Amino acid sequence: MRFMASCLFGLEKPVCDDIAALGYGKTEVMDGHVLFDAPESAIAECNVNFRYAERLFIVLGSFRVASFTELFDGTASLPWEKYITKNAAFPVKGHCVRSKLFSVPDCQRIIKKAVVERLKSKYRVSYFEETAEKYQVVFFILKDTAYLMLDTTGDALHKRGYRKSSVIAPIKETLAAGIIDIAHVYPDSQLYDPFCGSGTLLIEGAMHAMRIAPGLRRRFSAEKWHWLPASVWQQERQRAFDLIRRDSTFRAWGSDIDPQAVELALHNAKQA
Repeated sequence: MRFMASCLFGLEKPVCDDIAALGYGKTEVMDGHVLFDAPESAIAECNVNFRYAERLFIVLGSFRVASFTELFDGTASLPWEKYITKNAAFPVKGHCVRSKLFSVPDCQRIIKKAVVERLKSKYRVSYFEETAEKYQVVFFILKDTAYLMLDTTGDALHKRGYRKSSVIAPIKETLAAGIIDIAHVYPDSQLYDPFCGSGTLLIEGAMHAMRIAPGLRRRFSAEKWHWLPASVWQQERQRAFDLIRRDSTFRAWGSDIDPQAVELALHNAKQA
């Protein structure tokens, strides 16, 4: 299976390291995106364990596009019926970068129509209710190459679940994790953040040091897909739980000029 992990600019290398740590080899890096090959089980493994990526996509195909006709034909040639069921919802979103096709709404309409026509011919129906599970179709057109994908993640991976509220201008959890990676935090490290805000750096430091999988306690879109067994997710969460470094001597201290921020950091730490 071909996958694409999206990330904040500058975090491509940590994402590649995450992919390598999970045992998957060669990667192809673009700005804010990393392509790699892995088995179907990687959908659960990557979503649960990715520390720096924002989303994980299944890449159904990629092709050169210079016109809407080419976009329609290329999209319609892909095996959407392999994943999307007859009654499933399949909204379309995406973006274009440095390409001849730059109108996102037009690309959305063309791709939606192409997927509908493909599924019509396969399911022998003329209308799709789209009332069952959701398959978010995503397109990324970069330098006239279109990537057509399905989003396995749902809410972005930086939403770990422990930070329900935050101070003004909070740092994303994935960016905080990247800073922790650069700082070389280990299971026996000591970390001090003098401007801790809602505690994101401290919490990400603790999770990194103790090898706590960021997605251990949250849910993902692909968990509702009928063709991906629930046992895959259960096994991966159990494996990640067993890998937690309970012998870690990591300690972290934080301070902030705002007492409410300190209270919020303590609350978020307890949630985590």
